[in-house]
Amino acid sequence: MDKIICYCKTITEETIRVAISNGAKTLKDIQTMTGACTGNQCKDLNPSGKCCSDDINKLLENRNTTTGFSCCCG
Repeated sequence: MDKIICYCKTITEETIRVAISNGAKTLKDIQTMTGACTGNQCKDLNPSGKCCSDDINKLLENRNTTTGFSCCCG
């Protein structure tokens, strides 16, 4: 089973990786391409109690792309 990254939009790690492969280079790109990190509820829904932006930024770092460190959970 693929790991969920964004719990409020149920976006998986594989979906994020595909977006990166398709040209996503920033958190904003990921938001636009997948809808991840746009629901403002990950801190409440994620079992770890944290926003998904950190996990997305880690995936972006692994691909030598530009990261942004803003939390989408306001």
